[in-house]
Amino acid sequence: MRWRPLPALLTAMVAVVAVASLIGVRAGARASNGAVAAGVAGGPRYGLSTVGLSFPFAAAIAKGFSEAAAQAGATAIILDAKGEVQKQANDIDDLIAQHVAGIAVMPLDSVVAQGWVRRAQAGDVPIAAVAALVGNPRTRRVEDVYPGLVALASQDEVAAGRAAGGLAARLLPAGGPAKIAIIEGAAGFPEVEQRARGFRQALDAAGTRYSIVAAQPGNWTSEGGEAACQNILAAQPKVDLFYNEADDMVIGCARAVRAAGSPARLIGVGGSKLAIASIKAGAVDGTVCFKPEALGALAFRALHGETGPRFRTYPIPAVTRATVGECVGQW
Repeated sequence: MRWRPLPALLTAMVAVVAVASLIGVRAGARASNGAVAAGVAGGPRYGLSTVGLSFPFAAAIAKGFSEAAAQAGATAIILDAKGEVQKQANDIDDLIAQHVAGIAVMPLDSVVAQGWVRRAQAGDVPIAAVAALVGNPRTRRVEDVYPGLVALASQDEVAAGRAAGGLAARLLPAGGPAKIAIIEGAAGFPEVEQRARGFRQALDAAGTRYSIVAAQPGNWTSEGGEAACQNILAAQPKVDLFYNEADDMVIGCARAVRAAGSPARLIGVGGSKLAIASIKAGAVDGTVCFKPEALGALAFRALHGETGPRFRTYPIPAVTRATVGECVGQW
């Protein structure tokens, strides 16, 4: 991808005015540069750099962050990286220059984010990570929080994969070897490798006989999931189960499976409202329940001085149609 320089982000910050429909709390109007100010005018300002507010999961994290800020009498500045690492870097540099009270970042690239932490430290601005770790995801355990971070608020992505793998082991036909296809997220996101690793760990621990016959990126979107599953079914029509690394993708994959008349089972990750509804309707077999609003609140409270462990998380159960009532979709 070609990066292009962007103008300073916060110079056009707007005043707090009304409720922003995307964030769902008291919020200011969105500036042309993507910034939204939400919370109490005059309170300490905290920034959240999201991967992109077009992603419902990221928008739910922003909602939780903004609501926690409002409850604390603070102002949340929500920044939209629009899926661009260079824009996210510029966003963070602008927040550091403004010397906000703290920064939370959903890193698009966990390795590149190491430099952002060092710059925040040099600027004496507390920084926390949310939803993804900072550091090399292949070598750093999620609970081993990167030095310099106030906290990491995240679900354990490997554990999420294990929850999905345990669910798959129960859904797959006896005997085997079962044919499994993995619909991955997008390149560069640490969750792609972590969720796949945990998934395989659970299948191996259960003694499941299986073969990963295909793996294609769905780029976290419904359309991407549908296209990936269509492609795989054209080459592997006897796939027994599709493991989608995110619920948006499992919704699209379900359309492809229905259109092909395939009996393949479908698992997602995330606990989205649409996935929960699809499980209740029998179109999807199960998912792993995430709470992104809780992540946003956990990240804000860590920056705001709440004492607690540096790694902050919550339970992430796998749910099926029989247990889906245990998961209330937050995105």
